[in-house]
Amino acid sequence: MSFDTNDPRSLAGRASPKDSSARSDTSMGDREGSEEDFQDLLKAYEGRTQTFSEGEVIKGRVIAVSGGGVIVDVGFKSEGIIPVEQFHDESGRCSVKMGDMVDVFLEQTEDHEGHVVLSREKAERMKIWDEIERAYRDGTVVKGRVIERIKGGLAVDIGVRAFLPGSQIDLRPVRNLDSLRGEEFEMRVIKVNKKRGNIVLSRKAVLEEAMQEEKAKTMGVLEDGKVMEGVVKNITDYGAFIDLGGVDGLLHITDMSWGRVNHPSELFNVGDKIRVKVIKFNREDGRVSLGYKQLSEDPWLHADMRYPKNMRVQGKVQPYRLRRLCGAGARDRGFDSHLRNDVEQESQASLENCQRRQPGGRGGARHRHRCAPHLARPEANRT
Repeated sequence: MSFDTNDPRSLAGRASPKDSSARSDTSMGDREGSEEDFQDLLKAYEGRTQTFSEGEVIKGRVIAVSGGGVIVDVGFKSEGIIPVEQFHDESGRCSVKMGDMVDVFLEQTEDHEGHVVLSREKAERMKIWDEIERAYRDGTVVKGRVIERIKGGLAVDIGVRAFLPGSQIDLRPVRNLDSLRGEEFEMRVIKVNKKRGNIVLSRKAVLEEAMQEEKAKTMGVLEDGKVMEGVVKNITDYGAFIDLGGVDGLLHITDMSWGRVNHPSELFNVGDKIRVKVIKFNREDGRVSLGYKQLSEDPWLHADMRYPKNMRVQGKVQPYRLRRLCGAGARDRGFDSHLRNDVEQESQASLENCQRRQPGGRGGARHRHRCAPHLARPEANRT
């Protein structure tokens, strides 16, 4: 190949060996400088971005809020757009503004448009699940509101839907579960399965712990002769059980009144708040015997002073008393005309017999119990 030395274009195309060496040095320097600049830019970019993993809850900054959505910068190469409805509060207003830091759930690092796919709702749900799992591990109490009755118990909202079995609602079985709709309870998480989305709660466990604490306080102050306040918990034919605060005591029917009581329901109803006196407390087995009539004076202590000999008293003949005096079929045998005299004679004889008995003597307690209504409410005229 030959070149024409007189043609400047051909000369411009050729270069001396010296010039070629200079240009080679210059291009090498430019390439080295470009590589250094690229490394600096890469370091700066890596410093601005973070390491992401899909399925994590990360923090981001709100850079814009519009009717179409909330734009959040999470430090990635592009921003994410979240529907504004996910930031609405109870009143329907947007709860965030430009510059706020929010927790978001990373669904995808990049969609077909190059944006990061984020979710506020899933982030809140993930946070709730983390709190529930923490409550399950630590045994802490969670609060929830009853949504509805379902098979086997209640559905409860604790941020996510959870199940409260019927056996774990109260210390006693609850018959009407529908009446608990809308109620707020403190409960303990007794089972959680995040993969299946199952959460089982127990209110009974919280009540039992509270009752044990209250029982310990009550046991510390219980002693014979102490007057305490309690609530009628249950009524039976032989008495009533009184809740003294985590400790149940028995109020026997014979300790309810100085007079005759046919059934405890004549004096008390379940739920009544009453004052009782501790008659006997066995600390070993925890049994407590209570008295109600012991809060008032025994009417037989001064019976001889209130009812001296030869005093005529008026009283009401009770049905059981009438049967004892006249026997079955008294009216059929024509005893009506003598009934009044028989009653008066029997009452006078009974009163004299009672005055001869000393309080506390053998057989005297049962006799005083039978006659006490006339002593407690006398209508006497001295003759």
